[in-house]
Amino acid sequence: MSIDAVPSTAADSRSEFHEEWQQWHRRHEEARADPHGFLAVTGLHWLTPAPQQFPDVPGEWHTGDDGPVVILGEDEQLVVDGRQIRGRHEFGPIAERAGLTVGIDGGVLEVARRGGHDILRPRRPDHPLRAGYRGTPTYPPHPRWVLSGRFVPFDSPRSTTVGAAVEGLTHVYDAPGQIEFAVDGVPLRLTAFNGGTPGSLSVLFTDATSGVTTYPANRALTVGAPDEQGRVTLDFNRAANLPCAYTDFATCPLPPAENRLPVAVEAGEKIPYERLADDPAGRS
Repeated sequence: MSIDAVPSTAADSRSEFHEEWQQWHRRHEEARADPHGFLAVTGLHWLTPAPQQFPDVPGEWHTGDDGPVVILGEDEQLVVDGRQIRGRHEFGPIAERAGLTVGIDGGVLEVARRGGHDILRPRRPDHPLRAGYRGTPTYPPHPRWVLSGRFVPFDSPRSTTVGAAVEGLTHVYDAPGQIEFAVDGVPLRLTAFNGGTPGSLSVLFTDATSGVTTYPANRALTVGAPDEQGRVTLDFNRAANLPCAYTDFATCPLPPAENRLPVAVEAGEKIPYERLADDPAGRS
């Protein structure tokens, strides 16, 4: 199989390459299994102008132009910024893709905004999905999936609307450009979004393995900042699952239509064991 890979000396070395990948994967798994990470989410609740109560969240909640509001019962409380809150509390407007975490009995509560909606997501360390987590299967890392590419910026960022893991929800991102690369001599390109650190890029994609050996909806790849010539490196060994691969309480974005690759990217994370086993803890 011939792949257009980043030139490197053979000794540079396979052991160093594997060690770096192991460190990345270890950090990724530790973050995923954090006591208050996505594996600990026990529910997804959508706030409306009408007051609502939820079985796993204290208080009565509603939202509107002024943001989420909770009214706590006499024996209920939240911990917000280290302070115990009782009675009525107004959180104020929350920006899209932002949120805050408050303390609740036995865990924490995420109060956030996704796709134009205010949501609540309680997280408890003893949730069966987290308690039973045994790691994520992956393809064996291989240098052949470390590919060279070129970032081609748009004249100006393009507003790009994509679907979400939750039916009926959409996300809007500004795409700064596309990444051009090749596999087996086949030219390909991926629309990129801004990454989590300045200058970095984030790519959502599917490929011919999606729904076969990898999660069908999406995988994500972080790409370092382009150099002065626009050159980037795509290390598909680090293609990672998003939270929706594990829990139906996630609102993950789907890839843009043009990011459906016609090749099999046999690298990175595979379908989680929880989805393969149809574990109720992961699919509730």
